[in-house]
Amino acid sequence: LESLPYICGFALATEGEAFALKKAGIAGSGTDAKMMITDGLVLVNGTTELRRGRKLYPNDTVSVGNEVFQITK
Repeated sequence: LESLPYICGFALATEGEAFALKKAGIAGSGTDAKMMITDGLVLVNGTTELRRGRKLYPNDTVSVGNEVFQITK
């Protein structure tokens, strides 16, 4: 379980999971991140998430394949 900082205190809550995937280096671009989300490859807190703008908060987990990240402050 790797940490993904809760960037700027609120950026992940306002930018959403596509931003988080890009910042974590899981997706090469915002477009790649959006495609991963719409293809159902992204889990947030263990549930498949199809919304590109899902707000993320500290202690949320984001999973893509075998990679799992926890949002931290």
